[in-house]
Amino acid sequence: MSAARIRPVRPEDVPAVVAMVHELADFEREPQSCHLTTEQLDAALFGDRPGLFGHVAVDEDDAPYGVALWFLNFSTWEGVHGIYLEDLYVRPGHRGTGAGAALLAELARICVERGYRRLEWVMLDWNPAADFYAAIGAAASNGWVPYRLTGAPLGRLAERASPVRR
Repeated sequence: MSAARIRPVRPEDVPAVVAMVHELADFEREPQSCHLTTEQLDAALFGDRPGLFGHVAVDEDDAPYGVALWFLNFSTWEGVHGIYLEDLYVRPGHRGTGAGAALLAELARICVERGYRRLEWVMLDWNPAADFYAAIGAAASNGWVPYRLTGAPLGRLAERASPVRR
C-alpha cells in the first residue's frame, strides 16, 4: 500500500473537497448535475449535527488530492451500522499511487474499530475502478438494483404524506 497520508477533512479543506466533487461529476459525465457549494459541504460536515463525514489524502504540504465522503447506514439484518461511501475520488496526477486504497483502508479500519459490518458503495458500470475493487476483495451486490426518487416524482410522493406532523 502507498505511503499516502490520510486524515479527516478539516474546515480549511472544504473548498478543495468541493472542487474534487465537481471533478468527479465531470469524470462521471454529469457535470451539470453537481450543484454542491462550499457552504453546503461545510454545514454537512461541520454543522450542529453532522451527517456526513470525510477523509482526505494529502500531499507533503498537507494539500488534499483525494477524498472519501461517507455517512452511516444501518443494516436491520445485521443489527448494526455500516458505512456508505458516497464519493471516492483521487485527482488524475495521483492515481495509481495507492491513495484510493489508503482511503478505503481507513474506512475499513473505522468499520472494524466501531463494529460496523459493511462498507458499501455504488459505481457506474463503465468505471475502470471495477478491477481495483475486485482486487481488494469487494464484490458487486448482484440482484440488488438501486432506486432513486428525485425532482417532481419526489414532490408528488411527498404530497401524499399524512398532514399530521410530529
